[in-house]
Amino acid sequence: MGREDRAFRGERLSCGPLRCNAAPDAGLARGYICKIVGPGSAPSVSERPSLQTLELIILAGLAAIVLYQLYSVLGRRVGRQPEEQRPAAEAAPARVRAPDRVVDTAEDGVQLTGLAAVKAKDPNFDMNRFLAGAKGAYEMIVKAFADGDKETLRNLLAPSVMESFEGVIDQRQAEGRTETVEFFHAPRADLEKADVVSGDLARVTVRFLAEFRSRTKGPEGEGVDDRRTAELWTFERRLKSRDPNWTLVHVDAAEA
Repeated sequence: MGREDRAFRGERLSCGPLRCNAAPDAGLARGYICKIVGPGSAPSVSERPSLQTLELIILAGLAAIVLYQLYSVLGRRVGRQPEEQRPAAEAAPARVRAPDRVVDTAEDGVQLTGLAAVKAKDPNFDMNRFLAGAKGAYEMIVKAFADGDKETLRNLLAPSVMESFEGVIDQRQAEGRTETVEFFHAPRADLEKADVVSGDLARVTVRFLAEFRSRTKGPEGEGVDDRRTAELWTFERRLKSRDPNWTLVHVDAAEA
C-alpha cells in the first residue's frame, strides 16, 4: 500500500467521537449524532422540574373548569330533594265534607239508578227484609184472592189491580164456585229489578216461584189442581211515607 493510501487511511481513522467537540474551524464535518442533536439541545437537569410543575398547574386548572361546569349543570338538583319525598297526601290534605242530606246522584254528577237509587232515597231500605215481607204478601194475596176476601186485597193492591181481581172474584161467585189454596212450602222470591221512577216513588219487581194445591167446588163437583207458578210482581211505595206497606201495582207471567 502506497504512502498516499496510508495517509488517507490514517486521516479517516483519526475522526473519532472526540472530533465532535472540535472547534468549528478544525476543518472536519460534525458526526451524524452530533449533527441531529446539536450542542445544547438536551434539557438540563435543573430545567425539568419547572416544566413538569407548569404542566401540572395547567392540567389542574382545566380539571377545575370541567368540574365547575359539571356541577353547574348537574350538581344543583341530583336525586330527589327532601321536600319532594313527602307524600302527596301530606303536601295537600284531602278535604272531607260530611253530606248534609241524602241525594240520588253520585258526587261526580252521575244519576244513580237501580237499587242504589232506592238506598239513596231511603238509607234504611234492606233488601233481605223486603223480600221476606214480599213472600208473606204473596201468600196473603193468593189466599185472599182464592177466598174472595176483598177487604184484605184492597189494602194490598193498587186500584187497577184490585179492579181486575174483583172481576174474577165476582164471576166465580156468580157461577157458584169456591176455591181454597194450600202452599206446599214458602214461595221463592228473587229481586228482578228496582228503581226510583219519580221523586221518592220506588218501584221494585220480584220474581216468585211457588207450588201450591188448589181445591175448587162448583156445579160439576170438586176439583184438585197442583200448580207450580212463576210470576213477576211489581210493588210500589213512597219512600218518605210513614206507611211501611208496599202496594202491588202489576202482575206478569214469567218463565219457570
